[in-house]
Amino acid sequence: RKGSKNVDVMWRHRVTHDVEGLRREAGNGMAAAQPKQEKESEDWSLLPLVHDIIKCMDKDSQDVHQELAKLKAKIQEAREQIANMPGIDSSPQEQQQQLATLREQVRTKNQLLQKYKSLCMFEVPKAS
Repeated sequence: RKGSKNVDVMWRHRVTHDVEGLRREAGNGMAAAQPKQEKESEDWSLLPLVHDIIKCMDKDSQDVHQELAKLKAKIQEAREQIANMPGIDSSPQEQQQQLATLREQVRTKNQLLQKYKSLCMFEVPKAS
């Protein structure tokens, strides 16, 4: 069950990311109202911390507790980031519906844009 929860969170993040991109494309303005992820480029890999813990255990070092505390802090920070993601409180079905609505808005706006681009523009005579 716990593994499926992680997959669900990752799926929700992907759908939320898609929805935010579509909002920007559609010019909806809602994306601008929501905060951006400040640390988007930050590395969320836990492997280096786990590696440091194992090295400390191999050396029988007293730093194990410090390294464990770092790992716990990193996991807690990740939990907080996930909890603050926009749309995380929506069900997958709600996110899919929102995604479909936004895609339809983008499709409609693109059709209108193509229609206006193809219209023949007439020159308006200048008043002399």
